[in-house]
Amino acid sequence: MDTVTGREPTAAAAGHRGHGESLLPDDECDRIASRMRHAVVGFVDGPRDAVAEADQVLEELAAQFTDAVDRRRRTLRGSWQSGSEGGKDRSATAATATDTEQLRLALRDYRELTERLLHL
Repeated sequence: MDTVTGREPTAAAAGHRGHGESLLPDDECDRIASRMRHAVVGFVDGPRDAVAEADQVLEELAAQFTDAVDRRRRTLRGSWQSGSEGGKDRSATAATATDTEQLRLALRDYRELTERLLHL
């Protein structure tokens, strides 16, 4: 159960941490969730301060996700752009098969990352 919203995570959201690596380290997710809980708990004593703190938490989380997605995209791009520079010793058929497999894996990784982001 999500301690901030009090709701169970959706199957899509829960399942997307399993296959690919998490965009943010678990300890960072825990730290951000803790800060948001602090804001929610503080609402009774200081509503404006609580909302301002929640705004800061969301701003930081959005920036970290943006950075993480950019890093992941650069890694994905490198996996297929550098893959076309096969060794000179390989036959054309072997090179094509390897290139096609690298491209297939890259497309799969792009699709999985996109689906994870769509289900946030």
